[in-house]
Amino acid sequence: MTPLALIMIIAAYLLGSISSAVLICRLLRLPDPRTVGSNNPGATNVLRVGGKGAAAAVLLCDMLKGTIPVWLGYYLKIDPIILGVVAIAACLGHMYPIFFHFKGGKGVATALGAIAPIGFDLTGMIMATWLVVAFLFRYSSLAALVTVLLAPFYAWLVKPQYTLPVAMLCCLIVLRHHQNIRRLLDGSEPKLGQKKSA
Repeated sequence: MTPLALIMIIAAYLLGSISSAVLICRLLRLPDPRTVGSNNPGATNVLRVGGKGAAAAVLLCDMLKGTIPVWLGYYLKIDPIILGVVAIAACLGHMYPIFFHFKGGKGVATALGAIAPIGFDLTGMIMATWLVVAFLFRYSSLAALVTVLLAPFYAWLVKPQYTLPVAMLCCLIVLRHHQNIRRLLDGSEPKLGQKKSA
């Protein structure tokens, strides 16, 4: 691994560690998303506690945490596997942020942002999948899980050399959703728009 790659991995983790949800909620004088709703500092929980505007801001910022380091690595023609590690580092920062006591979100938006530099066609397929599943079933977590399970296949269709990095990233997202999977199976997972605690 080159020094540049190592620097980018560390920088991606640190950028990912900036909790958009916590900072935006503080700015808007909303409750800390780590202590209300599902206790998850992500866009879906901010939607529950702060509305669409706050959630959209969190979603955009979380996506940029993945897009910026991966786009830079993509521009510098870093090896696809290393690029996958950079993406994972950004998501790990979001999930376990060093600046916020390692209590972070699920990493879905950051992962989407990390995948975006590969191509708009891949990003479009991923976003369309999430939207369709979320619309049909009203579960954000289910939409995320279905999307990440299909994302490696989409990558293989669009740019096969990025199939493994995308699959690596998606495995991380699935692992992070283990509690959501249990709640989906026992019927206690809250639907989009529900205010009650998950």
